[in-house]
Amino acid sequence: MKMEGFQIPPLCLLLLLCCWAPIGESKYLKYKDPNQPLNIRIRDLMHRMTLEEKIGQMIQIDLTVATPEVMKKYFIGSLLSGGGHVPAPNASAETWVNTVNGLQNGSLSTRLGIPMIYGIDAVHGHNNVYNATIFPHNVGLGATRDPLLVRRIGEATALEVRATGISYVFAPCIAVCRDPRWGRCYESYSEDHTLVRAMTEIIPGLQGDIPAGYPKGVPYVNYGTKVAACAKHFVGDGGTHNGINENNTMINYHGLLSIHMPAYYDSIIKGVSTIMVSYSSWNGKKMHANYNLVTKFLKNHLKFRGFVISDWEGLDRITTPSHANYSYSVQAGIRAGIDMVMIPYNYTEFIDDLTYQINNKIIPMSRINDAVERILRVKFTMGLFEHPLADLSLSNLLGCKMHRELAREAVRKSLVLLKNGKSPDKPLLPLPKKASQAILVAGTHADNLGYQCGGWTISWQGQSGNNITSGTTILSAIRSTVDPTTKVVYSENPDLDFVKNNAFSHAIVIVGETPYAETAGDSMNLTIPSPGPSTIQTVCSVIDCVVVIISGRPVVIEPYVPVMGALVAAWLPGSEGQGVADVLFGDYGFTGKLPRTWFKTVDQLPMNVGDKHYDPLFPFGFGLSTNPVNARSSSSAAAAAVRKETSSIGSLGICLVIIMTIMIHH
Repeated sequence: MKMEGFQIPPLCLLLLLCCWAPIGESKYLKYKDPNQPLNIRIRDLMHRMTLEEKIGQMIQIDLTVATPEVMKKYFIGSLLSGGGHVPAPNASAETWVNTVNGLQNGSLSTRLGIPMIYGIDAVHGHNNVYNATIFPHNVGLGATRDPLLVRRIGEATALEVRATGISYVFAPCIAVCRDPRWGRCYESYSEDHTLVRAMTEIIPGLQGDIPAGYPKGVPYVNYGTKVAACAKHFVGDGGTHNGINENNTMINYHGLLSIHMPAYYDSIIKGVSTIMVSYSSWNGKKMHANYNLVTKFLKNHLKFRGFVISDWEGLDRITTPSHANYSYSVQAGIRAGIDMVMIPYNYTEFIDDLTYQINNKIIPMSRINDAVERILRVKFTMGLFEHPLADLSLSNLLGCKMHRELAREAVRKSLVLLKNGKSPDKPLLPLPKKASQAILVAGTHADNLGYQCGGWTISWQGQSGNNITSGTTILSAIRSTVDPTTKVVYSENPDLDFVKNNAFSHAIVIVGETPYAETAGDSMNLTIPSPGPSTIQTVCSVIDCVVVIISGRPVVIEPYVPVMGALVAAWLPGSEGQGVADVLFGDYGFTGKLPRTWFKTVDQLPMNVGDKHYDPLFPFGFGLSTNPVNARSSSSAAAAAVRKETSSIGSLGICLVIIMTIMIHH
């Protein structure tokens, strides 16, 4: 080549062309073009990826070990915040967004600029985040029998998660808990698979409605105000022997498919993006190593096209003890069909093991390509390539009044009235707001926000106290609900003399379980922790009393029922305790129905509706009803009617409810 008498040597010309090619190529890359078909974008990107980059996409690491440099060096595909792992104590939405964006920029600075996906356990609202709205746990939502309510909760949760820059949630848990001794039973909507299936309506709440004609099994996320969901834990996690967490589910193939599998059919039809594998085993085979169920059934038979993710250190726990033979665990888990591995710490060990096994043809390259294709499919459908970075446009929705009102509504609808008066013709509830004498409020759970929220709140195991996040305790709600002339006296654990020597009109005793999560919640006795039982006996033996049980499951109460005036199962109501007072004092009626069988003694367990020897204290579906009695009941009914008509339009519909209710009365 000559230029005005200047001749470029052939070698220089070659180098010039090599350098020019990437410059020209960067102007148009098919995988970065949103107008290209999804599969074209996936194939184009995968054709450009090295083995190292593909393995990086399969890795999910924890926030505590992540830096922008790590994201870039190892091509990390995903991050998560484990329970309680936050950028800073009481971090604001802005702090979260800046943290997520900073790490995302590490991913975007790689050769191909593949964005990472950030996941978090938003299992009853955005529960790791300070000041977020904490909704009732799933067992309480099951008591509402209201799939449209659950959908609206999904919409609100998605908005609050997006407000912090996060785009992926490890929810919903669609376990069918068959034994309340299981420490995760409160994460299950019900013992009945039909009710669990109905509650998968939370998925379109989180992700958005699938467009007409959308292909079955392909994940769908409506970008902007929605997040990728994760149905978990595949499969049979709620059926383990004696309810022992991560244990063995002993059931035949028909039983597995008829009880534990149906909600996965519904989740896939609704476009769920990811599915998490269970720690548990099915008839002795670890689910994390179960090729027949993960690949042959879930991927091939059910046509699931999203990605399958392990649980926290799920590969490690394939062996006993955990991590005893990690190379085997990697081989077994990846070959079984796990696409993304929640490592979450020692990612270099995983990279080395997986690289070795691929290079030595222990794991075929086709399996890696399948995993990466699925991960990229989710990222493309989420719009992550077009909008990888978050902003603060939704930050004002974190813990906003609109969402707290929705949570309060959910609390009201979740309450199950199990007893009302010592005789049918003399109901104790609803209570009068104006009492002739003082009202006694007692119990460990009356004035403890942490207790009423339960596990998976701010920290993994949950905690005690009123400073963990924003919310309203039941005691505060009672005080704000009663007539200003009514005195409310609180004594956490009063002695008999105190109860006898003070003139009380009636008492409200609020006791229950202390917070727990996963294995820490496994219980073989299901008793109410001390001093709960003695508080019930002391107070209710002297005064007409309403007992409110705060628990993630049915607990032993049969010995105390005769002395109670009324009994309410409030489950784990979350941050909006006002919902409890709303119903106790008659602003709204009781409508909740048991999502679980309430046993008499633990010796009966497991016992589920439909069993041959079914002899419960309160059967599945039981729940007494009351009518609203106070002045605001007419406006409440009007608002409820409007809510019913507008529930399908989600969180914005709540604004219309308020506006239309005002119009009705003015």
